[in-house]
Amino acid sequence: MAAPPSGVNLALLDKLVAALSAKGLVTEAEITERQAITDRASPEIGARMVARAWTDPDYYALLMRDGKAAAEAAGASMAGAPELGVLENTPSQHHLVVCTLCSCYPRALLGYPPGWYKSFAYRSRAVREPRAVLAEWGTQIPDDMEIRVVDSTADYRWMVLPMRPAGTEGWSVEKLASIITRDALVGVALPRVAGSD
Repeated sequence: MAAPPSGVNLALLDKLVAALSAKGLVTEAEITERQAITDRASPEIGARMVARAWTDPDYYALLMRDGKAAAEAAGASMAGAPELGVLENTPSQHHLVVCTLCSCYPRALLGYPPGWYKSFAYRSRAVREPRAVLAEWGTQIPDDMEIRVVDSTADYRWMVLPMRPAGTEGWSVEKLASIITRDALVGVALPRVAGSD
């Protein structure tokens, strides 16, 4: 966990905001609104998007074509957010999202990134030995399935569209969303149906 900001850093931030406001680039109200939107974001937004894609072919097509537009259609504010790509897991390929440089993460859809996502150990090991990292999470990927590690960047964020588990046919969007976790949306876990393990 990061240390709270120091007085010096807060003073610098205040000066930056004042300078941006003076130039008409941003207002304090806009910053406060953006912060509130980010604070309200949670993995439930991404989970609802995935569940909707599993049940609505038109929404699935939109999600795969334009993740940002699909997020907006689901009610998520993407104003000022980078582009969003969606990586579909298949029977032959599993996706794992990492940001090798820092902690680029689709905050508007998943909330703030967890500490482990930002850690050097995850960022470096996920690239070098993704199957071992996944196994440590309890996620067993068959040996014949390719694992594709995808790097989020400042300009492009990624979210995983997991495979829909067997036995969920006929489920509502709400029930489907309940089995999709933040970890499944970045590929370190799979959606699980209770009693299927």
